[in-house]
Amino acid sequence: MRRVEQVMGFPVSLRVDDECVPAAAVDAVFSWLREVERRFSPFRPGSEVSRLDRGEIGPDEVSADLAEVLALCEEYRVATGGAFDVRLPGRGLDPCAVVKGWSVQRAAERLRAAGVRRFCLNAGGDVVAAGGPWRVGVRHPERADRLCTVLEITDAAVATSALYERGAHILDGRTGRPAEGLLSVTVVAPTLTEADTTATAAFALGHTGAAWAASRPGCETYAVTTTHKVLRTPGLPTAAPAAA
Repeated sequence: MRRVEQVMGFPVSLRVDDECVPAAAVDAVFSWLREVERRFSPFRPGSEVSRLDRGEIGPDEVSADLAEVLALCEEYRVATGGAFDVRLPGRGLDPCAVVKGWSVQRAAERLRAAGVRRFCLNAGGDVVAAGGPWRVGVRHPERADRLCTVLEITDAAVATSALYERGAHILDGRTGRPAEGLLSVTVVAPTLTEADTTATAAFALGHTGAAWAASRPGCETYAVTTTHKVLRTPGLPTAAPAAA
C-alpha cells in the first residue's frame, strides 16, 4: 500500500508492505498530521501555538501535547547552550523544528499500535521505518542528482538538516544569524523525534554541531562541512554496495 498527501507544507508518503493493511490506521496517520498542522502551525492565527505566542492562553493552559513539545524545545535549547531556540528575538514562537519529527513519530506509533509491522513513513525526506531493512539515500548537499551515501535501517529513523531546500533558514539562537559551518547533517536515531531535532540542533550549532550530535545517546551521524569535509560516526548503518 502506498499513499501520499501534502501536509504541513511538504509531501508525506506512507508505504506499508504488510499483506493486510488496516485502512483505518492509514487514514488515522494523515488525519493526525492534519490535526497537528491546525493546532501547532505558527502560521495559522487560530492555532494553539499562535494563541500562546499572543498571550491569549498561558503556559499552564496549553494542551498536554503542546506542553510535551515545548519541554523538548527547552531540553534542546539547554543542551546546545542556546544555539537551538524556538523563541528567537524579534520572531514569534516557532516550534516547527520539533513538531515535525515528534508528530510523524507519533503517527508511526499509531501504525504500530494498529498491528502494522513493516512500513516506511517519509515526511519531506525525514524517515521513520518499522521492520526492514529499508534503504534511505542521503542527498549530496550541493548536487541534487547525487547521493553522498545510502543508509540501511531497521526499526529506526533518519533526518537531515541542510541548506539545499530552504537556504539559510536555520538560525543560531546565540547570534540570531544563519548558522555557519555545515552544509548538511544527517542523524540516525531510534525515533524521528530524536533524529529530526538533533539534526536541526546540530546544524544550528555550526562548526561544533557534528561532534555534539555524535555524542548524543543512540545517535549516528553523517555530516558535510562547508569545507567539504565528511564526518561520520563508526556505527553509521551504511548499506552494502549492490552486487555486480
